[in-house]
Amino acid sequence: MSIVLEQLNKRYERHPVVQNVSLELTDGEFFVLLGPSGSGKSTILRMIAGLASIDQGRVLLHGRDVTGLPPQARGVGFVFQNYALFRHMSVAENVEFGLTIRKVGKAERRRRRDELLELVGLGGLGARMPRQLSGGQQQRVALARALAYQPEVLLLDEPFGALDAQIRIELRRNLRRIQREIGTTTIFVTHDQEEAFELADRIGVMNAGRLLEVGPPEELYQHPQTEFVATFLGTANLLLGRTTDDGVQVGPLHFPLSTAARPGNGDRRVQVLFRPEDIALANSLDDLPGPALGQAEVEQTTFVGSFERLRLRLPAIAGVRPIAPEVPYGVDALLVEASRSQDQARAFPLTAGAQVWLGVRRMHALAHPGLRMLLLTDGGAATRPALELGAQIARMAHARTTILGWGEAQTLQPHLQRLREEFGPGLPALDAHTADDDLSVALAAEIERQPYDLAVISTQPPHNDDLAMQLLREGEQHLLLVPRAQPLPERVLICVATGEPGKDDVQFAARLLRHLGASATVLSVLASTASQLDRERTERFVEAGVRSLTLLGVPAESRLRSGPVRQEIVAEMAAGGYGMLVLGTPPMGRDGRAALAGVVGEILTAITEQAVLLVRSQSVAQRRWHVTSRQAVNLEELTR
Repeated sequence: MSIVLEQLNKRYERHPVVQNVSLELTDGEFFVLLGPSGSGKSTILRMIAGLASIDQGRVLLHGRDVTGLPPQARGVGFVFQNYALFRHMSVAENVEFGLTIRKVGKAERRRRRDELLELVGLGGLGARMPRQLSGGQQQRVALARALAYQPEVLLLDEPFGALDAQIRIELRRNLRRIQREIGTTTIFVTHDQEEAFELADRIGVMNAGRLLEVGPPEELYQHPQTEFVATFLGTANLLLGRTTDDGVQVGPLHFPLSTAARPGNGDRRVQVLFRPEDIALANSLDDLPGPALGQAEVEQTTFVGSFERLRLRLPAIAGVRPIAPEVPYGVDALLVEASRSQDQARAFPLTAGAQVWLGVRRMHALAHPGLRMLLLTDGGAATRPALELGAQIARMAHARTTILGWGEAQTLQPHLQRLREEFGPGLPALDAHTADDDLSVALAAEIERQPYDLAVISTQPPHNDDLAMQLLREGEQHLLLVPRAQPLPERVLICVATGEPGKDDVQFAARLLRHLGASATVLSVLASTASQLDRERTERFVEAGVRSLTLLGVPAESRLRSGPVRQEIVAEMAAGGYGMLVLGTPPMGRDGRAALAGVVGEILTAITEQAVLLVRSQSVAQRRWHVTSRQAVNLEELTR
């Protein structure tokens, strides 16, 4: 193997940026690391090159462990996005630089320089300065310089990111040709899917520091294993369905299944994927070449050169949860992305507003990931209520569950074994283990090892705010606080405010409650001085939340109250007989305390009988402002 990465880990200020990445590359392979910005791609490249330290793991190049070696001793060529040419040197001097510092003879330097300049299409331009070259030409010089001393591996960090589209196409074709000629094992980092498809022998898709899937481009596109890869590699239509013996069931509709991500028989939940090119469109049901999904309205058509892109709106299908494209908040419909050739578009023209029958030629099933839940215990009686409720929710939601015990391992092991025997039946997966470190370190390690959707903890003494704040500091999981033993909730109060965070609250609550068979009330609290315009805007937002819940199978109603937020929420909880309260988590400081301060803290102090679900919002995570006491006029300002 040319390159072997073994369990690479890297953290910056407690934040994991590369998590347990292992990978093997064969000799001469062109491998593309693909993922969104911030996914850890460039960090991995720099760790291989020796430009970034490694917290854990090893890097082996051609069987040689280079983990502790400096960059110049690794035999690695590196091409940066910003060229990094020496501005005071000519093209020839730039290409020869690596050979010069390695004391290569003058004649050999010139021979290698001229050979490489011809290879990258810059023959005869050696005397020019970088400023006299175009961006594409400068990047070719950077590539020639990286190849000059014949590195064992070549690393390219988004080298074409600053160039225009046409030059990018030309350069990547040249790069692929050059790489095949010289046979150097290459890792290319990009966030451009088209670039990855054109260049790669294999693609590795990254997100949030993790390497999710590795495979040939066509295989990853046609047969992805995970939701993220399905939606990141091109446009995807994803619905929630169930497998049958001879296909897949999407609500009341049945379709033959082309492929499945993992083998398995019987009735199980899956995510059903069909690409835009898998869609068939016709004037009538009888003219469809494949099974019908329904009659849709054309919402938008877009000319995209050689093909036409369409967005179609279908009436909501009973029992079907759309995953992608994401349905706008409050819309009770399904959206479908389709594409067709210009010949098909000319033969059957469609415009916005037209009605058309929609069929699906090919479907692929991904095993549905379901929820991942984390339960915590120190073996004491105080954690029992949280364990019982968490296990019931996990069983209803078919959630993969981990029980993490902290304290004396010898005492905890028998306790964890009893929990495995008691809670294991009915769960798709249950892992129970103890923490070797103190709780703070153990939580960080556990969440880095495996991200969770929901953590469940007890709020009975001695389990106070400290544990909750530690969980809010680590990872992005939502948090369920359980004060006492209680049954599964039948009615849930969801407190929202207008805006993106409120949408997140409704969407995660719907994802959880649909498994529990609970109904919901969507509540927003207005200031007593709220204008009529504010009231109407809030009413529309709350009603949209009700529609979103209903679409996902959760019976819901709306409620508005006016007055002090804490007082009105507590009063509604008492009057409505709710078994659970859902609140959005406000912005957090580094110590996590801001999330449990202010009105949220006051509400948690007042609600001592029912479980409280704190929902983490991505919108909130991106904000840099904090709530002040002067902003405490409505729910949005107080809980966000």
